[in-house]
Amino acid sequence: MPKIYLSPSAQEFNRYIDGGSEEYYMNLVADAMEPYLAASGIDFTRNQPEMPLWQIINDANGQPYDLHLAIHSNASPDAQAGQNTGAQIYYYPGSERGKRFAELLAENYRRIYREPMNVRVVPNANLAELRRTKAPAVLIETAFHDNRTDARWIRDNIDNIARVLAQSVAEYLNVPFRE
Repeated sequence: MPKIYLSPSAQEFNRYIDGGSEEYYMNLVADAMEPYLAASGIDFTRNQPEMPLWQIINDANGQPYDLHLAIHSNASPDAQAGQNTGAQIYYYPGSERGKRFAELLAENYRRIYREPMNVRVVPNANLAELRRTKAPAVLIETAFHDNRTDARWIRDNIDNIARVLAQSVAEYLNVPFRE
């Protein structure tokens, strides 16, 4: 049975422009993913919101996983606060499997995101969850939580986001996706 590590944001300090936190909403996405993964026969382990990043990475490296999926929402630099929109999907440069999953996820995510041309795949060697995990890893920034329209889109699309993430995982692992 394929197995993944789900890592929704543990960043409760990242506040949405109109209330709530990145940790809260990304954990709702992970909650909504669980039934899809279970129905598709994909086993998973999940971080806990109180875990610091180093503990999440150690936990993820404690067992062999087929994939590490970190789920986040984004914020702009202060000078651009509220101005950016879009989804960014990061993978570690040199990880062919990470890149393959990132591209597959982007293709599927474009079907639901309100600005499909604003879904980008980005190599990144700095993010610890990409750099320090043993399994192929991807970190998705689902949209910008400091932009009112994107923040509302996230809240209104929790299940759509979860479904596309789970569907992409199933496709990557070459297992049938089941509702």
